[in-house]
Amino acid sequence: MFAALGALHVFWALGGRLGSGSVVPEVNGQRAFTPTPAATFAVALALFVASALILGRAGVFGSLVPAALFKWPVLILGFVFFVRAVGEFKLVGLFKRVRGTSFATWDTWLFSPLCLAISFAALWLSLR
Repeated sequence: MFAALGALHVFWALGGRLGSGSVVPEVNGQRAFTPTPAATFAVALALFVASALILGRAGVFGSLVPAALFKWPVLILGFVFFVRAVGEFKLVGLFKRVRGTSFATWDTWLFSPLCLAISFAALWLSLR
């Protein structure tokens, strides 16, 4: 999941538009912010790192890097995605006040639930 989301962010950073119209919160019909290509690449990099952390905790790297080393980073990752799912109570998250925009709809039905699922999965993986 993280690698696919990272690849999607690379696509957007390189100028791709598919699906990009509903991924930024809106206020009064205007984007709340406009991410730069550099910021979008940074998000992609963070997602690729998250992918590596999950794989490491799952033991994919075998004896090369012990899975135990990934416990705390994956635990932190789980909390980060839990905070994203809850949101900041205005534009983003399960308890947002701004509704009726394309982003708000996608956030309610896909983005926040996905973040919550990722959070629970990462927390479970870190504690197993």
